[in-house]
Amino acid sequence: MTVGEGGNGDSLAQRNDRRRPGTSFQEMWRELLPIGRHPDSGGYRRYAWTGADAECRAWFRQQAEDRGLAYEVDRNGNQWAWLGDPVAGDAVVTGSHLDSVPDGGAFDGPLGVVSSFAALDELRGRDVEFAKPLAIVNFGDEEGARFGLACVGSRLTAGQLTAEQAHRLTDGGGTTLPRAMEAAGYDPDAIGPDPERLARIGAFVELHVEQGRALDLSGDPVGVASAIWPHGRWRFDFRGEANHAGTTRLVDRRDPMLSYAETVLAARREAELAGAVATFGKIAVEPNGVNAIPSLVRGWLDSRAADQDTLDTVVGGIEKAAREYAGAHGVDLDVVRESFTPVVEFDHALRDELGRILGEDTGLKVPVLGTGAGHDAGILSGSIPTAMLFVRNPTGVSHSPAESAAEDDCLAGVRALADVLEGLVRR
Repeated sequence: MTVGEGGNGDSLAQRNDRRRPGTSFQEMWRELLPIGRHPDSGGYRRYAWTGADAECRAWFRQQAEDRGLAYEVDRNGNQWAWLGDPVAGDAVVTGSHLDSVPDGGAFDGPLGVVSSFAALDELRGRDVEFAKPLAIVNFGDEEGARFGLACVGSRLTAGQLTAEQAHRLTDGGGTTLPRAMEAAGYDPDAIGPDPERLARIGAFVELHVEQGRALDLSGDPVGVASAIWPHGRWRFDFRGEANHAGTTRLVDRRDPMLSYAETVLAARREAELAGAVATFGKIAVEPNGVNAIPSLVRGWLDSRAADQDTLDTVVGGIEKAAREYAGAHGVDLDVVRESFTPVVEFDHALRDELGRILGEDTGLKVPVLGTGAGHDAGILSGSIPTAMLFVRNPTGVSHSPAESAAEDDCLAGVRALADVLEGLVRR
């Protein structure tokens, strides 16, 4: 029987009894794996409010219904699966997201959602008595691949993104967020802050594949997050003059590509000096002809550092260098900060509780790691107590088809999440 089938009239209890954490994880993983996978790159293109996103959302709903959970979609398009009364308060929530970056890997986001359902199956197998409601959530548009802003679903819910701001978001093809939501069958006029929902949540724990090699280097399958580095996205617009590539003398050119290229190298230098990271990973060129000198080169910078002062130093150094290069080539430059997230310290009491629960049986100290990646848990941390678990990534590769995690480590993550949830719902 595959996940989502009724099973010849089997009762819900019988179907749940067969869902041991290993079996249920493997079944769900196999079913989710093909959705949105590009045949050429092998990566995933699960963009918000597209066909692949709709398939992922249908998969989530089926998992909820197969387990007899109360399913709902909130005003911002986030999906919820509830065990217990959603309005009772002090709920324990887990989950992540199902969308992807362009040609992303299989684990970033989906590992947390699949593990959440598998952890619930484990808790039911243990006959855990739930003193609090438990929910699993799939937050919409976490990666920001389509509309250029990460964590749209959780930002709206937490009031960090207004409805007016969200309505102005536009994808590369000119489609606005409201139009995309409408086409997918959702009401864009309903989006906005959801303080009543957040007030019902006592703790949110997000499991995620580690986006780095700290656990691989320490030899641990699972770790606990300490904080998310401050990070942001900046758009650099280099404006020059379009001209013929074959007839324009080099000395007569106002070529913005030169300034952009030098700025990319400057970003690497500034990041290395500060022990931070800086990446120009997206570029748009006009008129984008092989035999034409560009009139505009637009590049997007992503930069992250362990603290705010370091990040400010890195980005300030990059902008200073870019302006010097632009001036030398007769190019105009505009720099726009498109998004920013300050340092996020996860709730210390909840973080320590996770470490205590996970160390209870073995007496081992669970590694506590910082991360340079943003997450829905980071967005929600300003409104409710949040924490994160990381599962070992042997190569550290993420946002790529090469992203991976061993099955044994994934199952260790399921058990760790189940242990944490059990400890929290019984408190």
